[in-house]
Amino acid sequence: MNTADAGIYARESSILDRYVQFGAAGEKIIQLSFPSVPDDDAQSSHDLLDRIDRYLDNETEDFSDVAVGLTVPTDHRRVLEAVREIPYGEQGTVGQVARMAGLDPDDEESQRTVREALSENPVPLIVPDHRVRDGPSGAPPDVEQKLRNIEGL
Repeated sequence: MNTADAGIYARESSILDRYVQFGAAGEKIIQLSFPSVPDDDAQSSHDLLDRIDRYLDNETEDFSDVAVGLTVPTDHRRVLEAVREIPYGEQGTVGQVARMAGLDPDDEESQRTVREALSENPVPLIVPDHRVRDGPSGAPPDVEQKLRNIEGL
């Protein structure tokens, strides 16, 4: 992406029964959601939307090369960056993500931090929180389940 790609993009997905919408600022994705109706000014043509369509059609895609602009607390950033390391088709646990993020996996506060970061994930799918089997997702539950099904989780 380049700065010409800044804006809001959305495309309807028959697989998810809703839209996939994201906001781009410069070269980074700053927000991704799954609304039933897209923003009025959303554009439908973008290479990332094409890639998401292919992913939803069961093509292996991990989106690890997509630049993300996270404006979240530092501890949440570490958690979300750790989640990006979970490969397509594999899953981890809240404890494993805590360890990957440099937190104590046995500490209740660390586990709470992981769960909060996952539930507040501003870019689900790009940061694949659906791969954390015992954690919440920034995506709606029905979308999370469909993403898990696509990857055989």
